[in-house]
Order: sequence, then C-alpha cells, then structure tokens
Amino acid sequence: MDFATLLQVLDSTVRLATPLLLACLAGLFSERAGIFDIGLEGKMLAAAFFSAAIAAITGDVWMGLGAGILASLALSVLHGLASITFRGNQLISGVAINFLAAGLTVLIAQDWFSQGGRTPSLIGAGRFEPIILPGTAELAGVPIIGPIYAELISGHSILVYVAFAMVPLTWWLLYRTRFGLRLRAVGEAPEAVDTAGVSVVGLRYVVVGICGILCGIAGAYLATALQAGFVKDMTAGRGFIALAALIFAKWRPWYALYACLLFGLLQAVALRYQNIDLGAFVVPVQFMDALPYILTVVILAGFVGKAIPPRAGGEPYVKER
Repeated sequence: MDFATLLQVLDSTVRLATPLLLACLAGLFSERAGIFDIGLEGKMLAAAFFSAAIAAITGDVWMGLGAGILASLALSVLHGLASITFRGNQLISGVAINFLAAGLTVLIAQDWFSQGGRTPSLIGAGRFEPIILPGTAELAGVPIIGPIYAELISGHSILVYVAFAMVPLTWWLLYRTRFGLRLRAVGEAPEAVDTAGVSVVGLRYVVVGICGILCGIAGAYLATALQAGFVKDMTAGRGFIALAALIFAKWRPWYALYACLLFGLLQAVALRYQNIDLGAFVVPVQFMDALPYILTVVILAGFVGKAIPPRAGGEPYVKER
C-alpha cells in the first residue's frame, strides 16, 4: 500500500467514523445517567430520513439538519416517557423505537416521493459541502505534511469537525463540571443524587435529550454529507456498532474516539478492497461487507475484558417516600 492509498483509506476512516462517534457519545451520555438506549439505530435512521426529505423539499441543508434533530428528539422523548416516567423496560423501548423508525421512514418516503422508499438525490445547498481549511493550498507542495493536511484534516464537512470537537467537550462536561458529576452519580447512585435535592427524573430527561440531539446530527450526516439522500435502512447497523464501541471504550469519551476510529477503519478497508484475488480463490464482496461486523464481535469477545456498566443502568428510579 503506497502513501497515497494509505491517506485515502484514513480519509475514509474519518468520514465513516463520524456517525459512529456521534452515536457513541450519545449512548455515553444516556448510559452514564442510567438509561440504556438500544434505540440509537432508530433515532439515526429517523434523523437521516427527515433531514434528507426536508433538505430535498426546501433546498436548505440546515433546515434538513434541524428536522433530523427534531425527529430524533421526538423518539428520545418517547423513549424517556417509556423508561423514565412509566418505568418500562429500557431495552424493549429501544427495540420498539428501532422497529418504528425502520417502518415509518420507508412508508413516509414512499408517500412523499414515490421513489421506492428513497428521497430525491440532494444537490447544491441541499448537502453539506467540504470545507477547505486555510493553508491547504500553501502546504500542498510540502512532502508528507501537505497531503496529510489536505486529505485528513481539511476537506471534510462541518459535521465531521463538530463530531471530533464533541470528544473533548464531552470529557470536560463529564469530569470538570457539576453537571457531569451529577450525571455520573445518577448512573451509579440515583438515591444519593435525590437526597442532595437534585431531580433524578429531570436530569435523566436532559441527558436523553442530549442523546437525541447527537443521534440527530449523526443521522443527518449520513444523508446530507456522507451520502446524497436517504435510502431504506441506510444506517446499516451503525447504531449497534456505536453501542459496541461504547462497551469497548468502557464508557469513556477519549476511548470512544479510538474505538470508533478503529471500527471506521474496518469499514474503510472493507469498502476499499472488494473481490480480492488470492490466486487460488477470490474473496467474495459479501465477505468484505460483513467483515466489519465479524471483527466487531471478535473484538468485543476477545479484547475488551471486563466492562462494567453504570451500576444503576437499566433500572428505573423510584423515589422513596
């Protein structure tokens, strides 16, 4: 593999890791507060559809982004009502959201656009365009540094930079603010937070809302930046890979970044190398498509070690009288 090919693979890694990272951080906020969210996939899918649909109708990608975030937030509120207010099973609620999003997105897309569950292709202002950072042209002739800056750092959409900026921001919120201390405490000992006069229910709803916003951005990125429109089931299990990355990272922001980059690299390699000829036989494209998911299971089974979730995770809080 030459240097140019390596840069192309790493560039694809960054792009493919972006929705995983946003969804992983969404799950991190939610699960740190004790709300397990299997519905990341459904929220991303709903956000992807509504962002692409509104962007196609209005021709404004920012309107599409707002619509995607609102769609994801609506499902987050639904999950919050089921698991926080009505104290239902959080896993069942998340699975229901996934099924709801998978069915409704295709149904509404067919009703609105009559293109077999797709949206029209997005062009012009309906998509997030790459941002060329200052100094790209000046560094173009510098060996190694110039191509790295132009390929890996510059030339991404604004949502990529938002996703990577969220990592230090999440770390700061969790470990350097009173809000983060309360959030982590709610996931470990909600009764202690309640005794201190902080509303456990209110804080968990706030965190569920943050989760919805991040999933909305992730879904909008898929449909309006990584691709140019919505297609059926376009999230393709990314919500579940984000959950796997979250467990792999043991619910820590910086480790979540590394885990998502690893899974993004696996996807980039699988997309880059299709129908590999090994002489005796050709590796089928279906195997390369399945490779990221196979390696995800292998990594979780063999390399994670003991990952201990928040102690109060998955359990509804009942206020003592």
